[in-house]
Amino acid sequence: MKGIMVTGTSSDVGKSFIATAICRILSNSGIRVAPFKSQNMSNNSYVTIDGKEIGRAQGIQAEAARTKASVWMNPILLKPRSNMEAEVVLLGRVLKVLSGKNYRDQFYEQGLAVIQESLDYLKDKYDAIVMEGAGSPVEINLKSRELVNMKVAEMADVPVILVADIDRGGVFASIVGTLALLSSEERSRIKGIIINKFRGDIDLFTDGIDWLEEHTKIPVLGVLPYIEDHMIDGEDSLSFHEKRITANKNVLDIAVVKLPFISNYSDMEPFYYEEDVSIRFVETGTELGNPDAVIIPGTKSTLSDLAQLQKVGLAEALKQYNQQSGTIIGICGGFQMLCTTLEDPFGADTGKKGLQMMGLNVIPASTTFQQNKQTILSKGEFFPATGLKGEKITGYEIHIGQTTINKKEGIMPFLLLDNGKEDGCYVDNGRVIGTYMHHLFHNDEFRSIWLNRLRVQKGYSIKETNFISKMKDKRFDLIAEIMKSHVDWDMLEKIIFQGADK
Repeated sequence: MKGIMVTGTSSDVGKSFIATAICRILSNSGIRVAPFKSQNMSNNSYVTIDGKEIGRAQGIQAEAARTKASVWMNPILLKPRSNMEAEVVLLGRVLKVLSGKNYRDQFYEQGLAVIQESLDYLKDKYDAIVMEGAGSPVEINLKSRELVNMKVAEMADVPVILVADIDRGGVFASIVGTLALLSSEERSRIKGIIINKFRGDIDLFTDGIDWLEEHTKIPVLGVLPYIEDHMIDGEDSLSFHEKRITANKNVLDIAVVKLPFISNYSDMEPFYYEEDVSIRFVETGTELGNPDAVIIPGTKSTLSDLAQLQKVGLAEALKQYNQQSGTIIGICGGFQMLCTTLEDPFGADTGKKGLQMMGLNVIPASTTFQQNKQTILSKGEFFPATGLKGEKITGYEIHIGQTTINKKEGIMPFLLLDNGKEDGCYVDNGRVIGTYMHHLFHNDEFRSIWLNRLRVQKGYSIKETNFISKMKDKRFDLIAEIMKSHVDWDMLEKIIFQGADK
């Protein structure tokens, strides 16, 4: 198999970003390339065209590679639903919920088999595979039964490059320490090092490069600069960040509820490219204040996270904010929390059959959790009575809850989907919106309408639509150019196509 594995000294060093850039560079050269991550642990997911679920990073990498995302690119997805358990998604469908120990004890052989099946499938369809590792390849307590780093590189027989983040400090120790903890066979597979997130004058780091190459006997392929807002969706919670603006007086303050098991937080990413929008995360009632709007995002465990909001006073603060006519949007699990009641008869959300909870009672509706998850790409238009106009709304749904709203004056569905079903709830002329549509704010015209309403309420001037969705494909080419200009691409390309033994 021709390809490369991108592994790192730790989480959030930029593995996904670099793998995405390599996918686009190879695609630009006319090479049929596919991304691959054998096992992903993330609640930030991506729905394939056939309605199956994979890690979001591999879906984005498939877009960069100009190919359709499939379950073979991420055969195992672990979605944490508590500190002890995760939902195991196998080839795009939920298999079961397992504890970490049971996963290691019961799933390992099955995992190896599906990984090999996936590699065989991709090898037949593509010229090269760009693989991504997870966390660090030398987690000693997990290494003997790992399904995502050096074991998988061995199965595919591909070379590996090691990525380190210089911005967090300790780059020399992290590289040398990682290499020291690899076996001699594993270490021989490492063919290059990339330093990521460098700030400042690169000439001040040349001695560091020389030292690394002398002490590790592995070439430093390049040093990538720190890139702000590269528009490549993050994989885990370490990748999302606040965006606070203090210099401009005419700024919209949007508070995002930071749920313990937050999912699909890429829903918020378009706001990072609106110059007058400030994003801050709130975890307690005292932090809420009086924002211009509140967004309650999705979650892998609605009832657990709702209980946490009640515990830290944020539930009560949100109720008071609503009573003061605050603007609120709840997406998926956030929509469910806004309801009057929530019921889990099968234990699908919590593992506790028959659990019932009172919601925030912002929307007159009830949610019942079902046994089967719904994962579909969705498209629709605004429900006619909302009076909203504009482009078709596109996105995706991932949920087990079914919500029934109590339609009355001033309360109606939000969207009318192409399949004839109604979605969500539209309250008080859009002051409160609940929806199952992930990526709602990636619809540029809707985001513009919603933000302009907030601007008018504040007495600010309205702004023209910022079409950031058209920027994304250009962004893939931009990060490919950055990669090629800061890395010895000729050497990296030889590593990819000459294999692990060269």
